[in-house]
Amino acid sequence: MTKNIVHVVGARPNFVKAAPVINALKKEIKDLKQIVIHTGQHYDANLSDIFFNALKIPKPDINLKIASSRMQGKQVADVIIGIEKYLASKKVDLVVVYGDVNSTLGAALAATKMGIRVAHVEAGLRSFDRAMPEETNRIIVDRISDFHFVTEQSAVKNLLNEGVEKGSIFFVGNSMIDSLYNVLPLIEDPDEDEEYILVTLHRPSNVDNTEGLKKILDICRSVNTKMIFPIHPRTKNSFANFDLLNDLNSIENLKVTDPVGYFEFSALMKNSMAVLTDSGGIQEETTALGIPCLTLRKNTERPSTIHEGSNKLVDSKKEVVSALHAIKTKSLPPFGKPELWDGKSGERISRVIKEII
Repeated sequence: MTKNIVHVVGARPNFVKAAPVINALKKEIKDLKQIVIHTGQHYDANLSDIFFNALKIPKPDINLKIASSRMQGKQVADVIIGIEKYLASKKVDLVVVYGDVNSTLGAALAATKMGIRVAHVEAGLRSFDRAMPEETNRIIVDRISDFHFVTEQSAVKNLLNEGVEKGSIFFVGNSMIDSLYNVLPLIEDPDEDEEYILVTLHRPSNVDNTEGLKKILDICRSVNTKMIFPIHPRTKNSFANFDLLNDLNSIENLKVTDPVGYFEFSALMKNSMAVLTDSGGIQEETTALGIPCLTLRKNTERPSTIHEGSNKLVDSKKEVVSALHAIKTKSLPPFGKPELWDGKSGERISRVIKEII
């Protein structure tokens, strides 16, 4: 009998995490129908045919076209309604959700209410900072999920501490790293003739207030190395709304560009001297590539990237300058790589799902 699995994604990183799982399931389970639902939470013009072809997955079967919104509750509610409408007319054996975006929470709630089992890929990560919207999403999704696929040992400990049944937890590694390794041979080196630092910042704590934006400006002015900043629309709008965009564009060593696609960004990251970011996924990708990462946050839900030495939390101009000096003088110890970040996470997840369904 044909089995039916629904994968729900809401943003580009979710596709990157889902692709190895989808491809491995094709090989692992016969008579399997996989449906990919894109909620449309984040519109991304760079989700092109090239992107899907390289990840070896088809374009989404369904796009719910949920608009990006600063109204978190409405966005989650729209996802719940859209997913529920789809699931109501289908026989589904498992819903797989990825990461910690609002689409992850909405889809998990919809499926659980309808009695459909939920598997959470990237379960158990915790920043222990409830001011982060993603932290609330992670906690709730893990409480209502039936199966928890974790990327690092800290996540196992977190889930057990929260009373999650041990038998539902599977340490499988990081499927996002599977995709990164798969596309590395396909990406071209960027056309840059000097050493540079890659910048990507979009967290509300950094870009939704004057203090955070001025801190970013202060940091960029203090760095005497070329910086490339593919600017997130949210970040650009904030600089404009606070009348600071001209200040950003006037920094001599800073090259501000439009957002770039997955391959262009991977190439920029792979060839950079260091990355300054507040993204969770980029902390992981730089760790896999052995690129020094400076995370402009007070905490991280991915402590393995800190323990392996490639990632460092920074929260001021002074800390950034000090960290960059250590990078430039090559005075850092060798970087390691977290356990099971070996490009085979999708295969491990697919084997577990085969047993589940």
